Amino acid sequence: MRVKWPIDVMSSSRQRGFSLLELLVALMVVVLLTSLVTLTVNSGGQDILLEADVRNIAQVASFALDEAQINGQDYGLMLEEELTGGASQYAYSWHVRYLDGWRAAPDEQEIFERRRLPPDVELELVLEASPFSELDIDEEEQQRNPQVVFYASGETTEGAINVRRRDSGDVLWRVQWDLLGRFEVLLRGEQDEGLQ
Repeated sequence: MRVKWPIDVMSSSRQRGFSLLELLVALMVVVLLTSLVTLTVNSGGQDILLEADVRNIAQVASFALDEAQINGQDYGLMLEEELTGGASQYAYSWHVRYLDGWRAAPDEQEIFERRRLPPDVELELVLEASPFSELDIDEEEQQRNPQVVFYASGETTEGAINVRRRDSGDVLWRVQWDLLGRFEVLLRGEQDEGLQ
């Protein structure tokens, strides 16, 4: 005995689509995921740029010490706090000592170009156990001598630079060096246990 099932011609040719509510939910999920990915990439990108700036300080300082010995001229690192748009931002620049005093390093050497740090960080300079947490931003003080000097004799001013988060004061990075210009870059200012 055979049973025949009735075939509904209308239902087989008709397909069910997505409702407006289902489309809105799917769109919200896509927007939420895109926002999270963008936030993660942006914050990670700023961290990478800050690390590059910190490592640049150490690498260019080492290069400046070599140049000082080769050229027989003292080089210097000047840290400055400048006001831009009502907010302060830290910058660093490189200088060379001539017979008539300190001047900015020559423009043809791109390695010595002036750089600004992100506005959400601040610098603390420590020289020979004397912390200088506030840098002068006076116009007259812009002509002062660099705080860190790399002498033609191969020595330098011993010290460290702490890069801190402006809002919390947490140390993000620390660049430290000894009298002979051996530089170390430390994440959060801590020695790596595996390197000791």
